[in-house]
Amino acid sequence: MHRDTTARLFRRDRRGRKGGGVALYVKEWIDCEELPLRNSQEQVESLWVRIRDGTNKGQLVIGVYYRPPDQGEAVDEAFLLQMCEASCSRALVLGGHFNHPDICWKDHTASCKRSRRLVESIDDNFLVQVVDRPTRGEALMDLLLTNAEEIIKDVNVGGSLGCSDHALVEFVISRDVGLAKSGVRTLNFGRANFKLFNGLLAKIPWDAVLKDKDVEESWLLFKDALLKAQEVSIPLNKKVGRRDRKPAWLGKDLLGTLRAKKGAYKLWKQGRVTWEEYRDAVRTCRRRIRKAKAQVELNLARDVKNNKKTFYRYIGQKRQAKTGVPSLVNLKGELASMDEEKAEVLNEFFASVFTGGQDSSLSHVPEPCTPKPPGGDQGGKSPPTVRAEQV
Repeated sequence: MHRDTTARLFRRDRRGRKGGGVALYVKEWIDCEELPLRNSQEQVESLWVRIRDGTNKGQLVIGVYYRPPDQGEAVDEAFLLQMCEASCSRALVLGGHFNHPDICWKDHTASCKRSRRLVESIDDNFLVQVVDRPTRGEALMDLLLTNAEEIIKDVNVGGSLGCSDHALVEFVISRDVGLAKSGVRTLNFGRANFKLFNGLLAKIPWDAVLKDKDVEESWLLFKDALLKAQEVSIPLNKKVGRRDRKPAWLGKDLLGTLRAKKGAYKLWKQGRVTWEEYRDAVRTCRRRIRKAKAQVELNLARDVKNNKKTFYRYIGQKRQAKTGVPSLVNLKGELASMDEEKAEVLNEFFASVFTGGQDSSLSHVPEPCTPKPPGGDQGGKSPPTVRAEQV
C-alpha cells in the first residue's frame, strides 16, 4: 500500500489471519484522533476517527468498516452496538464494504435476517444511506451512511482501484475544520441616531476651530470630531459572515420545530421520553426541513424573471467550487491554458486598450476624439475617424 507522506494514517489490521483490515488517511493539518468506543471489539473490522473543530468539541466522526462474507452473527451485533454509539455524535459519516447484497435500499427491505437487522439499526439511529448505484456487478455492497445528509456532496460511483472488482465511491464532506470566528465590528446605520449625530457636529464653531489652519490640520480636526460623534450616535454590530447567516428556508415555525427536536433529545438522554417519541420528533423535523427547502426553491423559480438577484445569490451559495478564467486565444491565434499564459493575454489586451493601439485583434476601442481648439492646428495629424466596425 502506498503511504501518503502528507497525511496521517489510521489503521486496524485483521487479527489471527492474513489480509483484511481497514485504514483511513487524514490530512496532517486536520486536528483528529482515534475515537475509543465502549463497545470496541477486536473481531470487528472497524475504525472510528474524531475530527475536531475550532471549539474542540469533536463534532465530526468518520468511520470505516469491512464485513467479511463469513462473519458471525455475534460480530454483526457487536458492530451494530458500535454504530449506535458513534451515531450519537453531531455528524457521523460511515463508509465501507457491508456485504449485504440482498438489501433493497429503495424500499428498505431485505430477505436475510441479518440484513433486516442492519436496516432496522440504521433506521433506529436516524442514519441515511446515500449511495444509489451498484458497486460490485449489479449489487450495492459498499455503503455510505450519515446522520447529517446535508454535509455529503457530489457522491460519484465509478472506476476502480487497482485490480479490485469494486467500484470507487467518491464524495465530498462539506465541513469546515478549525476556522476561527471573526471579531470584526461594523456600523449599524439602521439603529443610528442621526439627529444626535448632526447636533454634535453643529455645536462645534468650525470657523473658529479651523481659523489659520492648513489643509492637513483642518482635516485631522474634522476627522477627530466626526469619529467622536459617530462613536456616540451609531452603534456597532458583529459582522455576520456567510457561514453565520440564517438559511432562507429557516422560518420561525421551523426554528421552533428544531428546538423541539433538541429538547426531545435531552429528555430522551435523561430517560424522560421513549425512543419512539424522540424518533418521531426527528422524522417530523427532517420532513419539514425538506418541505421548506423545496418551497423556497419553488418560489425562486416562479419569481426568477422579477427577482434575478435573489435567484443567482441562492445558486451561488449552493456552488461548491468557483470557476476560474477559461482558456484564452492570444494575438497569434494560439490557445493559452496555463495561468501565466492567460495573464500575458489579459495584460496585452488591457495595454492595448489604455494605449489606444488599434493593431490588437482583441480590442476595438476607438481613439479618443478631442475637439480642435479654436485657432489651433492638429500638428500635421489627420483628424481621428471612427469606423463602423469599431462602434
